[in-house]
Amino acid sequence: MVEHRSGSPDTEAAEGSGVSGAAAEGPGLGGSAAGGSGIAGSTAEASRTTGSTAEASRTTGSTAGGPGIAGSDPDARWLALLMHAAFFLLLGASLTRFLMRHPGEDRTPWIIALSITLAVLYLLGPVLGSRPTPRRLTWLAVLVVVWMVLVVLAPSFAWCAVPLFYTGLRILPPRAALALVALLTVFVVAAQLRLADGFDPNLVLAPPAVAAVATAVFVHMRRQAVRQRELAARQRELIDDLLRTRRELAATERREGTLAERQRLSMEIHDTLAQGLSSQQMLLQAADRTWSADPDAARRHVRTATGIAERNLAEARRFVHDLAPADLAEGGGLEAALHALAARESAQAEGALTVHCHVEGTPHAPLPDRVQSALLRIAQGALANVREHSGASAAGLTLTHLDDRVVLDIGDNGRGFTAEPGGVRGARTVRGHGLPAMRARVRQLGGTLTIESAPGEGTVLSAEVPLTTVPLPTTTEDLT
Repeated sequence: MVEHRSGSPDTEAAEGSGVSGAAAEGPGLGGSAAGGSGIAGSTAEASRTTGSTAEASRTTGSTAGGPGIAGSDPDARWLALLMHAAFFLLLGASLTRFLMRHPGEDRTPWIIALSITLAVLYLLGPVLGSRPTPRRLTWLAVLVVVWMVLVVLAPSFAWCAVPLFYTGLRILPPRAALALVALLTVFVVAAQLRLADGFDPNLVLAPPAVAAVATAVFVHMRRQAVRQRELAARQRELIDDLLRTRRELAATERREGTLAERQRLSMEIHDTLAQGLSSQQMLLQAADRTWSADPDAARRHVRTATGIAERNLAEARRFVHDLAPADLAEGGGLEAALHALAARESAQAEGALTVHCHVEGTPHAPLPDRVQSALLRIAQGALANVREHSGASAAGLTLTHLDDRVVLDIGDNGRGFTAEPGGVRGARTVRGHGLPAMRARVRQLGGTLTIESAPGEGTVLSAEVPLTTVPLPTTTEDLT
């Protein structure tokens, strides 16, 4: 039981011109490319939707899935609604046309039943999801088979091929989708030839050409969407790597900052508070020894220790607030601070040690605060070592201003020691923190620290700081 020409002119003429009114229904689908244009437009739109919803559907391995899978993109939802509306509109138009052209035929109940079955099957598509699972593939196969039976019984149902093209291309892998498109195209061509009054080459060539173009556009756009998803994935990986690198860099900078601050604190404490406390200890011990025999001398020692404590308190306060050394804060620059340091060390020694200060040259520009602070701290630490370890009776501070650098020399006539090539003391003890601290300060300014000493010949420490060199970064090796 197939739809065939009855031999009556009005029947076939009407069948051939029912929708288009142009003598053949086939050209309406193939010859005029109207149906093909619909396929191309639908597939192109589907591809654009695929590209725009790639990110939303990357977990499913496909873009928007089968018909009825709208995804989270508004464009995809509108496209799905459009395809649903187009399918049911074409299905209803085909059924209405058949009932109008063939009223009361025996096959009519079959056509109505198959049309209802096709509609119900199509509505089941969204329920089955978008992945090409066996259940989903079975649904598509049954849907296509029912449509084929309808086309065999009534060729006008070939119009429903447009949404089926779209469905197959979105569900199946590329090769299977191409095979399905070819099969559907064969049925469309056969249906149009049956509806035509005679052989029309346009009906044979146009539908395959339009289907091929539409399929090529869809496949290309889908591949573009896949590449976009891959690119988006790579971008996410790069962003993750960048964020991870930034976190690691921030952690490294925090560690380096902590180590640098720890080194700064150790040097500041050593050159200020530790030296002051050591001097106070020596003075108080001397006062304790002479308290009964020479009370006046003991009181002088206590007053001197009190003065050192006051100065250490001022240093501690400035140290807490990260300000310049107290001698520099009083004004006068590095030269005045070195003269004040020499006078104070001589007064505290009470004749046991005499410290002289000498300045050579004139600076072309004021020394940077960092340079002044570092050289003053170096002088304080060096004189503390002279007072505690050298047994010297005289020491000298010499500040020399040159064109491109400044040099601070601290010399004494003490017992000296054996210096190794690196300027490090031969017999290092637990208290050997002064020289590494001085070396670290000079390295921070891009300078060098040299020590010349020999047993019985005194010691000369020279700190040379360039005024045009970028300071070197501080490392924990400076205190080792």
